[in-house]
Amino acid sequence: MKVSARRRAREIALQGIYSWQMSKNPVEQIELSLATSNDMQKVDMVYFQGLLRGVVKQADVLDASIKPYLGRLPEELDPIEKAILRLATFELTERMDVPYRVIINEAIELAKSFGAEESHKFINGALDKAVRTLREHERG
Repeated sequence: MKVSARRRAREIALQGIYSWQMSKNPVEQIELSLATSNDMQKVDMVYFQGLLRGVVKQADVLDASIKPYLGRLPEELDPIEKAILRLATFELTERMDVPYRVIINEAIELAKSFGAEESHKFINGALDKAVRTLREHERG
């Protein structure tokens, strides 16, 4: 299966968000490290940079936006789940050009690839609830 340039952008942005959460290194340093250690030819670079920089810049706002839909405290989240939720919440609030179903599906795929065994179900549940508020206009 051919992986889209945006999916690759999300995968690498997720790695960057995770790295930032764990190290708190400057986002520019993380971005450079990722760009030099990955084959970026099949990556939507503009999308990747927008996701990584946007999530890091707005982390607190994103956490507050998703918190009501978690059923647990954000501090209790697995770091990879937190990174996926931050990424998806950023897309839901900032990327109105991307349908919410695509964002949720991509987040589930990231959770299946990088998260714990059942984490995709948790991610799906939280985002499904969040989208009712965050994308109210799109759901009709």
